Amino acid sequence: MSVHNSAFMKAARGEAVPHTPVWFMRQAGRSLPEYLKIREGVTMLDSCMRPEMIVEITLQPVRRYGVDAAIFFSDIVLPLKAVGVDLDIVPGVGPVVAHPVRTLQDVAAIPDLSADDVPFITEAVRALVGELGDTPLIGFAGAPFTVASYLVEGGPSKEHAKTKALMLGAPDVWDALMRKIAGIASAYLKVQIDAGASAIQLFDSWAGALTPHDYERFVMPHSTRVLSSVEGVPRIHFGVGTGELLTLMGRAGADVVGVDWRVPLAQGVRRVEGRCVQGNLDPTLVFAPTEVMLERAAQVLEAGREAPGHIFNLGHGVIPSTNPDQLARLTDFVHEASAR
Repeated sequence: MSVHNSAFMKAARGEAVPHTPVWFMRQAGRSLPEYLKIREGVTMLDSCMRPEMIVEITLQPVRRYGVDAAIFFSDIVLPLKAVGVDLDIVPGVGPVVAHPVRTLQDVAAIPDLSADDVPFITEAVRALVGELGDTPLIGFAGAPFTVASYLVEGGPSKEHAKTKALMLGAPDVWDALMRKIAGIASAYLKVQIDAGASAIQLFDSWAGALTPHDYERFVMPHSTRVLSSVEGVPRIHFGVGTGELLTLMGRAGADVVGVDWRVPLAQGVRRVEGRCVQGNLDPTLVFAPTEVMLERAAQVLEAGREAPGHIFNLGHGVIPSTNPDQLARLTDFVHEASAR
């Protein structure tokens, strides 16, 4: 078997598969004791810039679970850090930006990204492709709206009030910022693909804060720009709380649309208009009795059969306190149940 003919790649292309492929968002990370050990004394951003650490952390869940794809270990703000934006990832808080964006001058001060800014990414991806063999590597980037929200708010936000105020009140600044971020994201994805990544995922974690009208007018064109820049590999588009946006997110250019756990997958399949789907077990179900978790997983698998292709995943990232053994049981179940 080759990467091209793996279950993950076939499902992403809408082809017949030997079993439903499975991977987990945030599978490389905080729920694994081996991850916590290797990260001791190393900041998040530093760990994202050390090729040997990126490789080891990316491989850990593949070894432990036997998942059908690896997700590149990094962070969505890493490209901003690489071009010189003054930011840090504060433990317990998230990305914090020293000088939030307010004006056209602020936007102009953000450099564009080139491969020379992220040589450690190229090195890590190449090493991973060599280590992974037939297992595909998913590269990723933060979508323009989500990255913009950090730059405008100065850090994480529940309301995104400053972001929406800029979007609606200073559309020229907003458009310039979104174009800047779309260019950085496109370049960052190209680096990963050129180094050997088999697929990409565009994370629009905070897009669910928008109305469909505002998403379509102010955000979708820029996500489309990023996704249309990607050639030759499957493109996954995912957001949280995006049930009302799924149709538009598919139209933005995705081959596969991620569906979070709030939307029954059968409805998600209809909303994405004939595209493949990814998802969407509630991440908290790993804390339920195993038989309950597997019963719900079986329902997700059943609903996924109605799509041209289905990649099993959680409806958002792995919760840090998750028992890794539960994810191992879940992976085995998905493989066995779907193969039957």
